[in-house]
Amino acid sequence: MNPLDLLPPDLGPRTFALVAGVESYEVSRHWNLRGPARDALRFARWLTGPGEVPPGHVRLLLSPLDDPDSLDWSASAALRALRTTHRPATEANVKSVLFDELPACEGDLLVIFWAGHGYTEPRRGELMLPSTDARPGQIRHLNLDSALRWWRTSLVKRELFRYQAALVDACRVDAPRDVRWNFGTSDYGGGATVPGRRQFRLYASREGEAAKNDAERGAGRFTEELLAELGERPVREAVSGLADTARSIHRTFLGLRERGEGWQLPQFVVDRDWDASSFLDDDLPGMAPPRTGRLDQVAWDGLGELFEDRDLPRCAHEAYLWAFKAAGCAAPVRGGLPGDTLLEVVQDLDERHGGPGGMPLPVPFVRFLAEQGAPGDGPWSARLRDWVHATRERLALPALPPPPPPPRRTALHVRLETPPGGEEGFLARMWLRRETTEHIWESEGAPVRLDAVRDALVRQLVATAKVLGADADAGRLSGAVERIEFHVPYELLDLDFDQWPVPRGPGGRTRALGVLYQVVVRCPQEREYTGTEWRGKWRWLWAQGGRHPEAVRVVADADAGDGLGMELGAGPAPACVLAHTRAGARTAAVVDAVLEGGVPVALWHRGPAPAGSDRAGEPGPAHAARGGFAYAAGGAGGAGPGGSAGDLLDLLAPAGEDGRPSDPGALDVLALPARVRAVRRAAAVAGAGAPGGDLRQPSGGDRLVLLWDDPDDTLTLRSLA
Repeated sequence: MNPLDLLPPDLGPRTFALVAGVESYEVSRHWNLRGPARDALRFARWLTGPGEVPPGHVRLLLSPLDDPDSLDWSASAALRALRTTHRPATEANVKSVLFDELPACEGDLLVIFWAGHGYTEPRRGELMLPSTDARPGQIRHLNLDSALRWWRTSLVKRELFRYQAALVDACRVDAPRDVRWNFGTSDYGGGATVPGRRQFRLYASREGEAAKNDAERGAGRFTEELLAELGERPVREAVSGLADTARSIHRTFLGLRERGEGWQLPQFVVDRDWDASSFLDDDLPGMAPPRTGRLDQVAWDGLGELFEDRDLPRCAHEAYLWAFKAAGCAAPVRGGLPGDTLLEVVQDLDERHGGPGGMPLPVPFVRFLAEQGAPGDGPWSARLRDWVHATRERLALPALPPPPPPPRRTALHVRLETPPGGEEGFLARMWLRRETTEHIWESEGAPVRLDAVRDALVRQLVATAKVLGADADAGRLSGAVERIEFHVPYELLDLDFDQWPVPRGPGGRTRALGVLYQVVVRCPQEREYTGTEWRGKWRWLWAQGGRHPEAVRVVADADAGDGLGMELGAGPAPACVLAHTRAGARTAAVVDAVLEGGVPVALWHRGPAPAGSDRAGEPGPAHAARGGFAYAAGGAGGAGPGGSAGDLLDLLAPAGEDGRPSDPGALDVLALPARVRAVRRAAAVAGAGAPGGDLRQPSGGDRLVLLWDDPDDTLTLRSLA
């Protein structure tokens, strides 16, 4: 570390800075977050105030959610000066500042402060900071690692900028693996490396972790701690003590661990000190994070026998998350499981930091499996319970709370089948699935029109509501109908069941079925020859918690070739396909490939209603054969303007517990039925609010079709005939 007296005495006036705060992103509304612009402004206030850096030396790039004039510029005269010179945080502006403007300045210290989203490149781990003009298919960004390599080369005059500091309040999670999140490659090159240039990097999170942002207060936790440490010190004093500042911030975040608030909460990472030496946890005596207890050899031997030849059960991801909760610590931010076998998952848990009670994380994991991981296999469940009991006794572990019971859901199933003799209409059956399956209605061998099926469905919903209401009056959980699943032949997959009108309220008012319930379609006849792939993909999806990076595949027109089905069925992933197709024939080709590949979940935009159909659900000529999707090109309505792939992906990224949108890379497939219903409701509200909108009529603004084939919740394929 350079002593204070070796730094240039006039370091403040010879400091130049790029300060960026990005809150709004063109790629998706789910990327927007409140806080980074305010953080950047506060850091600029410190630089130009106590830091003694002239405001003309600061390049301020801001892209706030609201108008920049709504920010507080009144803290100092220097900030008021920056108000007239700041620019949006576009990729072009960032590159212009870093590679054109600042290298031409006469300075000793370069400071880069960035607040916003951050992703790591999967191959080399380089930090990519998206700019405000990041768009679907082209995530414009700053490759910070490449930029810092450039700044160490002879492209910057050798005698200038010998000290460089990068302070980044952003996540460092893996970039999503999807065509929409295309970061491309950004390597800015450079000249010959100049010896003696020293760089200091201070990040808000470790690689693979998220940085916490308080949206309500509009502040990043890391920036709060950083500014508190910098206080009123000038740049020269602050720079000389950056290592001590980093250690102090580190202790603050380690304190969160010690209080049992989670090993995965954001922490800072310091790459190098000014003398190029590392100072991480190992160099902080007494500050190593507390480690939980570990399994002994006897426990491992027992698990080896218990898990031999066992596939990941459907509840594996739920058990993984509950292990952290039961031990009193936070679960990892990244979705999915850390391995493909039970032993790999347990090994990951055993290496994790646990909570304050010393409970080895594998123990609650196995306890959860004992309760829910082997339905119908009582002997294996009993052996798991025996392992938990013996391990707790031998290692003197505290008691565990019972795992939560499986969620209680009620679904009404409607099966339609084409009559074997080619008669007009459909054979129909309905059943109610709660803890048990109850057959509630059937067309009794005679084909009926779809409007008769709809009327019968309405009657059954009313009757079911009365029964469930009586249960509630008696003090029992009602388990109200949450989802309606239509088991249909291929030619009816694109029919707008979700728009069937259902009586609601006085005066003959109706609402669309998909606004009131989760409405999905299924295609049981097409699963006869791909049952192995279908069941394997479904169990893999559930075992991964629906959030694995490879669970979702976006398919565009260009991908809809003859070999797509074999490609989709080659492995457990993908288990969900989003059809980003414009023409009806291409959509049909994608759905064919989904069924051929055994993919259980798919989402697409329904084409415009064909001539000859009515909104009550009777198919027109276009539904007569397997050309049911062959509408005119278009069908873009639905989730948002243009029906883009981005709209479909947004459905999978609901807001987190803090109200902020979740990371767009954390695609939650299992939440898709509920998310689609939310979009249908929003479309209905928007349609009713439009000029001429009629609350009594279902909205036609939503054209989403969700295929949701759960092999664990289906009946035999025996014909209704």
